[in-house]
Amino acid sequence: MPEYPTALGASSLDSITLLGQDLAEDVMGEVGFGALAFWLATQRRPTAGETRVFEAVLAALADHGFTPTAITARLTLLSAPDSIQGALAAGLLGGGSRFLGVTEDCGRFLHDALPTARDSHPTDETGWDELALATVRSYRASRRMIPGLGHHVHKQGDPRTPRLFRIATEEGLFGPHLSLFAAIGRVHPQVLGRTLPLNGAGVCGAALADLGLPLELLRAFALLARTAGLIGQLAEEIRTPVAHGIFLSVDLNNKPVPPQPYDDSHAAGHA
Repeated sequence: MPEYPTALGASSLDSITLLGQDLAEDVMGEVGFGALAFWLATQRRPTAGETRVFEAVLAALADHGFTPTAITARLTLLSAPDSIQGALAAGLLGGGSRFLGVTEDCGRFLHDALPTARDSHPTDETGWDELALATVRSYRASRRMIPGLGHHVHKQGDPRTPRLFRIATEEGLFGPHLSLFAAIGRVHPQVLGRTLPLNGAGVCGAALADLGLPLELLRAFALLARTAGLIGQLAEEIRTPVAHGIFLSVDLNNKPVPPQPYDDSHAAGHA
């Protein structure tokens, strides 16, 4: 008979186990959802400090108002009120490189910029600034955007960033990814000629990477957080609908224009 090994959930006639624990007796009412999500992803139980940082990230990414993900979820519910799962999924599918995906992008960017050996990491602020300066210059020379820099609203500073810095410091979890991210915040004006805020999505990616979470899952954790936010958006839409107004605003204010035939010269330029 084939075998399908798993350390996650398994059921027998009279019990359910999860991560080697009795689900009913050892997990339910004993382990918070944030700690459980961390545990499921890593198959190790987080410390209290790791749980605090992780849940701070989830809170930071849960909801940002009428973002495209929220609007999409609300409009999908308007179109298919019988499909709450479709509305929720539609919102999650919008988590990409411009919204939510920055968490993963920043974590990967910082990880790639760090020396492979941990004993080669800088040991003081001057060293971190030198590494950050070299990294920003390299990205600027290759005309690549630096993930985690800039915000369309919080132009004077994203309030989530210093708060997460403080929480990680208090828990002794301000690691190399956060250190490099903070240094980038200090030195980038020397290269870019202007000061941009370190945004919340970026600092969340740095914090998650410092927790040792798999880089491949960083966006998944952002989506986990946004799931809670979207549930809130849909709950509010049911109580106080705005999606119909959004739909009518676009539908009744469209402006007919002459057809514009597709020009593949632009596509060829990117080939």
